[in-house]
Amino acid sequence: MAEDSGALPLKENFSEWYNEILWRAEIMDVRYPVKGLYVWYPHGFSLRRSTYNILRELLDRDHEETLFPLLIPENEFMKEAEHIKGFEEEVYWVTHGGTTKLDIKLALRPTSETAIYPMYALWLRSHADLPIKLYQIVNTFRYETKHTRPLIRLREITSFKEAHTVHATWDDAKNQVEDAIALYREFYDRICVPIIFSKRPEWDKFPGADYTMAADAIMPDGKTLQVGTVHHLGDNFSKTFDLKYEDEKGEQKLAFQTCYGISERCIAALLSVHGDDKGLVLPPEIAPLQIIIVPIIMKKNAEEILNAAKLLETEIKSAGMRVKTDSRDLRPGAKYYHWEMRGVPLRIEIGPRDIQNGVIMAVNRFGQKTSIKREEAISGIKEQLESFKKDMKFKASSKAKEQIRIVDSLKGAKEAAETGVAVLQWCGSKKCADEIEQKLDVSVLGSEIRSEYIEEKEDTCIICGKPSKPALVARSY
Repeated sequence: MAEDSGALPLKENFSEWYNEILWRAEIMDVRYPVKGLYVWYPHGFSLRRSTYNILRELLDRDHEETLFPLLIPENEFMKEAEHIKGFEEEVYWVTHGGTTKLDIKLALRPTSETAIYPMYALWLRSHADLPIKLYQIVNTFRYETKHTRPLIRLREITSFKEAHTVHATWDDAKNQVEDAIALYREFYDRICVPIIFSKRPEWDKFPGADYTMAADAIMPDGKTLQVGTVHHLGDNFSKTFDLKYEDEKGEQKLAFQTCYGISERCIAALLSVHGDDKGLVLPPEIAPLQIIIVPIIMKKNAEEILNAAKLLETEIKSAGMRVKTDSRDLRPGAKYYHWEMRGVPLRIEIGPRDIQNGVIMAVNRFGQKTSIKREEAISGIKEQLESFKKDMKFKASSKAKEQIRIVDSLKGAKEAAETGVAVLQWCGSKKCADEIEQKLDVSVLGSEIRSEYIEEKEDTCIICGKPSKPALVARSY
C-alpha cells in the first residue's frame, strides 16, 4: 500500500500532484503490466461504489438497470457505417477461441449501441412498449493511442454508465435528452463538482447521432475534462437495426433513440476539483470514511480515553455514519496527515481535557475547529458534515467562476485559456473554428452553453463578424 511522505504542491504542478495522489491516497495502482489498465485500491473502489450509488439512485427513478454481453459480433458491429467509422481505430478484436480461429470476429465493446439495439428490435412491438429506458454500468475497451492517464484516458474504462432509451417521436427523444442533462446536473451537484453543458460542434458529435450535448469540468490547471455526454440519436440506429413499433393506427413506425454516459472521469474530476496540497477533499456523502476519531492518549489515562473513543464510535455508527477510531501507536500529527491525505471530511479529537470538560473537538478537512458538547455529539457531527459540504460547494463554485472569462478578442481568449476557459462569439462554422483553434492552440468545445456562470447572448463572430452565439473554448484532456 501507499506510503506517506511530504506535502503535495497542487498549484505548482497539477499533473505531478494527480499522479502522486492516486497512490498516496490509495485510489489506483498504475503498475499493472498492460498499458492503459489500472487497479482500484479498496479505498478508491469504495469511493467509486458510493459515487456510482448516487447515479443508480437517480437513474432508478424511471430507468431499469440491465446487463448486456461484452462481446459484439463483427457483423452487428459493422452495420452502422458512421458509428463504426468513429470507433474503427479503437476496437479490440477477439479472433480466436483457444487455438481455434473464430468464424466471426468479436469486438470488445467500445460502447454498446450495436450490442443493445439488435435486442431492442426483438423486444419492441407496440407503442405500449414505449418508452424503453435501460442502463448498465460496465467495462468498455478502447485502444487509446494518445497518452494514457488513470481515470482520464484509459484502454479499459472500468466504470462506464451508459443509458439507452427508445421513444415514439423525435421530440420525445429530445425531451429525454433534457431529462438526462438535468439528471447529470443533479449528480454533479451531489458530488460538489461544477459543470458546464454545451452542444458539441457537428464534426465532434457522437458518431451516428443527430446532436451531442456534453458536460465539462474545469481542472486546476485550467484544462477542461469532458465528464458526461448525452446524444440524440434520431432514427439513425433504428433504420440500421430495424427498430420499429406499431402505433395506435396499426402502422409500423421507426423509433427514436437517445443514449448518455458517464465514466470514471467523474472520479477524476471529483479528486482534482476539490484536492489540495494535503491530499484529497471528499464530500461526506461519498467519502469511504466520513469521520475519523483520534484519541489523544496519555499513559496514565490511556484506557479511559480509548474507551471514550470506542463509545463515541459505536454511537456514530448507530446513527448511520461511516466512522473509525485510529488507535495506532503513532503521534497524533502522523494520524492527522494520514487521514487528511485520504480526504476524510471530519476528524474528532478526544483527549483527557475534552473528557474533563464534557466536549469533543471536531476538525473538518479544511482545518476549521469546533467544540461540540458530548451529549450533543451526533447532532453536532451531522451539522458539521452538512456545513462542510456547503463549504466545498462554495469553494468549487468560486474557483470555477474565476476560471471562466468572457472575452471579445483572440488575445483575451489566449490569455484566458492559460488558466481556464474562454467564452467568445463564434458563428458556428468549421472554418472559423479551425482558425480559432490554430491561432490559440485550443479546442472549440461547443455552443448553446448551459451554465449559471455564462449568459447566452447573441453578437458577432470573433473571426468573420457574422451573427454568432457564445462558444466555450479551452485546452482539454
